[in-house]
Amino acid sequence: MRSFIAITVLIITSIFHVQGQQRQPRYEEYINKYKTLAIKQQQEYKIPASITLAQGLLETGAGTSRLAREGNNHFGIKCKEEWTGGKMYHDDDAVGECFRTYKSAEESYIDHSKFLAYRKYYVALFKLDLYDYKGWANGLQAANYATDKAYGRKLISLIETYELYKYDKAKIVKKTSTVKDDIYEIKINNSEPSKRYEPINWRRRILQVNDIHYITAQTNDTYDFISYDTRLKLKKLLKYNEVEKGHNLKEGDIVFLQSKKKYADKGNNIHTVKGGESMHSISQKYGMRMKSLYQLNKLKDNYVPKQGDTLKVRK
Repeated sequence: MRSFIAITVLIITSIFHVQGQQRQPRYEEYINKYKTLAIKQQQEYKIPASITLAQGLLETGAGTSRLAREGNNHFGIKCKEEWTGGKMYHDDDAVGECFRTYKSAEESYIDHSKFLAYRKYYVALFKLDLYDYKGWANGLQAANYATDKAYGRKLISLIETYELYKYDKAKIVKKTSTVKDDIYEIKINNSEPSKRYEPINWRRRILQVNDIHYITAQTNDTYDFISYDTRLKLKKLLKYNEVEKGHNLKEGDIVFLQSKKKYADKGNNIHTVKGGESMHSISQKYGMRMKSLYQLNKLKDNYVPKQGDTLKVRK
């Protein structure tokens, strides 16, 4: 189902920046197109929407860059060692560098939030007030998000020219749902910023399987401890990992920080059961849902895997 977002912005914006700098229509079009995504990311990860929009504008030239047009990459994020998704090669600081590609702009915006929230280089940013866009802009430059020495100043200029800071005081409210569309409204308010986001405890290393972020359980770990460290709600963690409250963890167990997928990643088709494995541990290994594992192999829910059994993990 395609989702079309209609937005009512309850604020009248000026045509010129206070310093007299004229706004560019192309930049305003980009802001209108992606402001809802930026505000949603702010609500989920406590990254100022103004910063997200300014970075998108700057990194893509308001959506005109090759990375944005061909790869839906709106934030210039390079592949890095953990990336297992789509790739494209583009000249940047060096010739033919590897950049991430996405199926949609929304995926790019979500990955940008996780990139900041799950990497230790940006921990200090989440200790800033949500409305401190100057602190965030300069902090991104200090953390070497980009090699441009004027990166922070350029972000601040965009935020002030286009009054992006107003979206830091916004929230998304669903108005109605129809068969084809979800209709949303952006409400601007003058309330105090929500509680600061505390980033993941960096004793824990973030890994990926099947394009899903996970950590491994430590000695004497519990889902309650992991919920506290990652600032994810316990209910969500339990749902992501298909376990009940009170489930015992062993050192090295996989704990997903996102929903698992229907099937295993490409390249993984058949699993040969090893001693001590369960349907749950197999589903965790491949980042796939248990329900899919049963259905794919036409098994009843009382099936217990035996060593040497073979199971399909992908169609």
